[in-house]
This record gives sequence, structure tokens and C-alpha cells, in this order.
Amino acid sequence: MPTLSICFVVLVTAILLLKLYLNYKQQVAIKSNINEVPESFAKKIKLYDHQKAAYYNLAKLKLNNFEEIFSSILLLAFTLGGGIQLINNYLSNLIASPLTLGVVVIGFYSVLNSILTMPFSLYATFGIEQEYGFNKTTVKLFIADLVKGIIIAAIIGIPLLYLVLWLMSILGSIWWLWVWVVLVGFNLSILVIYPIFIAPLFNKFKPLEDVVLKNRINRLLDKCGFKSRGLFVMDGSKRSSHGNAYFTGIGKSKRIVFFDTLMKQLNHDETEAVLAHELGHFKKKHILKQMIISFGITLVILYILSLLINKPALYTSLGVSTISTYNGLILFSALLGLFSFPFAPLSSFFSRKNEFEADSFASCYSDKRYLISGLVKMYRDNASTLTPDPLYVRFYYSHPPASVRIAHLEQL
Repeated sequence: MPTLSICFVVLVTAILLLKLYLNYKQQVAIKSNINEVPESFAKKIKLYDHQKAAYYNLAKLKLNNFEEIFSSILLLAFTLGGGIQLINNYLSNLIASPLTLGVVVIGFYSVLNSILTMPFSLYATFGIEQEYGFNKTTVKLFIADLVKGIIIAAIIGIPLLYLVLWLMSILGSIWWLWVWVVLVGFNLSILVIYPIFIAPLFNKFKPLEDVVLKNRINRLLDKCGFKSRGLFVMDGSKRSSHGNAYFTGIGKSKRIVFFDTLMKQLNHDETEAVLAHELGHFKKKHILKQMIISFGITLVILYILSLLINKPALYTSLGVSTISTYNGLILFSALLGLFSFPFAPLSSFFSRKNEFEADSFASCYSDKRYLISGLVKMYRDNASTLTPDPLYVRFYYSHPPASVRIAHLEQL
């Protein structure tokens, strides 16, 4: 086996072992605190709810262990096992156009990968989520969502993929810059299109009808200088009992969306405080900064890909004999997933920093006591663990752990 192939196997194994170790650390942290509610939450969360959250998160970690092991084996099977080359050999006999062949190979690989990993999604939804009372998705709805997702991905993804592969074939060594311009434009377009055309295909969005709450929110929006196209309540309860709220869109397509489950969890004061936190992300320009960083990282990644895509070693060391731009995209995406994971603590750190800043902003425009009580209800009703492992938090937590976040708010 070539040296680079051995290095690839070692890298896949190392990342897998790191993920399994992080899951193990999280399991130990949860189990060691399962019989006692943390002191700071003792008066707010019952032992039953604390233990339910513990068992729920342990079940998800156990499933994730199997999923990570399977995904690693599947990656090796597609690469060194010859899976990608087998797809190339089969489809190249059916399709003459190199451009169309590239689109079909990438699409076939993506669909096959999704089908093989789908059992984990099914078990998570109809097994774990169902067992702990969160799942509201029916089999019919699951299939409908799947079909809609495939159709939308095809309508949007196929033309984009054609354009990218075409640019890569005609622009020589500078293709990466023009592909980056296309991807930036595409992402900005999706931010405009998604809330208006795509999201309504999956959920119903009704204008907020509670007049008292609507007036309070509008006053808060005016104080914060935020303009949106409306306040909407989404029927999140048709799929899950988990609650949430979010901003979506840019420019004139900006809108604020509350899950109907969240509206049932929180009172008016708490809802206003949670919204003030979300407004903090807007006022602190977190979303804009994240977009700029994301676009910058994409530019660097595309440039690195341009340096590697014509190197035979990239292909032969990963079990592919057909050197092409589309195979290069598949292989590079696999490598990128492996190399990016060790940097997860960095992105998670900045994400948690943004959450602290948004909490501080919310405490200036609402009563922090209501934000605290609202967060506690969300931790309880969403079965979030109150005792995560610190190392696991560094890698996976985009939000501060419950105890840390509450303590920060109390000190403001």
C-alpha cells in the first residue's frame, strides 16, 4: 500500500478514535451526575427531568458511536475500497459527455452515501426521539420531506454543479476564483429565496396573532433598530416537540420565526427576552461576520483544491484511477471533512463568544431574569444535559453549557 494511502487510513482512524473518545468523555460526565440535579438548577428542574435528559443524551451518544464507525468504514470503502472508481466505471459506459458524467457521478455518489447512512436518521427520529416523547413526524411526513428535499436539491444543485464543473474546465488555473464568486452569489441568493419560497414547502408560517405579544415585540424591534418583513409562527410541532426561534433571510426578506412549541413553553416576558438575545446577534453583526469568515475560508479551500486537483497522487493514493475534476471534488471534500475536525474547537469558541455577547445585549433591552427562566425552560423541555464534559463542549458546543451561561447572565 502506498505511503499516502497508509497516511489516509491513519488519519481516518485517528479522527474516528478522537470522536469516540469525546463521546466517551461526555457519557462519563452525564452518568456521574445522573442522580443529582446541579445545585444551580435544583430549584428549577426536577430530578425526573434531569434524568430524562441524561438518558436521552446517552442514547444519542450511543447511536452516534455506531454512526461514526459506519461512516469511517464507508469512507474507506468508497475510496481505498474502490467504490468511487466502480461508480466511474459503470457510469462512463453510459454517458459520453464529460460534463454530464461529472454531474451524474457526484450526484450518484451523494445519493448512495445518503441512502446508506439513512438508517441512523430513521432510528434517531422513530427510535430515540419517539421513545422520549419528542418525535411528531409520521412516516408519511418523513417520506414527503425526503422527496421534497431531493427535488429541491436537484432543481438547485444540478445547474450549480454544471456551472462549477464547466468553469473548472475552461478557466485554467484561475478557475477557483470564479467558482468562489459563483458560490458567494449562490449563497446570498439562497438567503433571500429560502424564507420566501423554500421554507413554506415544508412548514406553515402564520403571522403572530397574539396582539399583546406582537406589540411588545414591535416596541423591542424599534428600540433595537431592527426592521423585518414580519413576525411568524411556524408549525414546528408537526415534526418535533423541541422549541426554537430564529432569524432568516437578508435585506427585505428578513423575518423572525417562532416555533409554535416555543410559544407554548414561554410566557410573554420570556419570549421577549429570548428575542432580545436573537436581536443581539443582529446588532453585534455576528451573522455578517460569520458570512465573511465563511466566504474567506471557502476562497482558501478552493485555492488549495486548485493546487491539488491535477496531482495524480491525490487520486491513486485514495483508490481512484480516473483523474478528473469531479473525482477531485469528491476526494477533496472527504479530506476536508477529516482535516477540519481538529479545528472545531476554534469555531465553537467564537460561536460561544457570540452567545455571551448576545446575552449581554439582551440584558440591556429586557429583564435578564426572564431570559434565565426562559432558557431554563428550554433546557428542560428540550432535554439538554446540564453536566457536559468540558472537552466535549470545546469541540461540539456552539452555545455555552447551561450552568456557565446562567452564571454569566446572573453576573451581568
